[in-house]
Amino acid sequence: MGAGVIKSGGGGGRRRRRGGRRAAPMSEINITPFVDVMLVLLIIFMVAAPLLTVGVPVELPKTAATSLPSDNEEPLTVTVSADGTVMIMTTEVARDDLVNRLRAIATERADDRVYLRADGAVSYETVAQIMGALNAGGFGSIGLVTDIGGPTLDGGSGN
Repeated sequence: MGAGVIKSGGGGGRRRRRGGRRAAPMSEINITPFVDVMLVLLIIFMVAAPLLTVGVPVELPKTAATSLPSDNEEPLTVTVSADGTVMIMTTEVARDDLVNRLRAIATERADDRVYLRADGAVSYETVAQIMGALNAGGFGSIGLVTDIGGPTLDGGSGN
């Protein structure tokens, strides 16, 4: 590894004279260690990326819908857990304070898109109330987050 020395000239087994040419330093760059480090970093990021998802563990209902296109801004996520707890990203929020918090967040964001993650055990009434609070809080584009692979309602299984 590193720099080496290239001997100049042939000449069999003759002895060199003192005034003769000396060995020239090798001017090639060895990139093997650089490639090794880059591959290790790539593997580390590939393993760590799935662990960086923000959210509260909920059992999402399964549907045949496709995912929504994403943009550069991190999406705002509101989660309703099975016990009815409402969370904005990872911060728990009381239901009576939800609209005020959403209005404060809406003034800071350029996008009015919000994703609603509701546990499958949560009643439709609760989900509708949270969607009304999201709309009153200034978010007009509400996306419901589901898992893929659910029924397609055309007789298929969606898998």
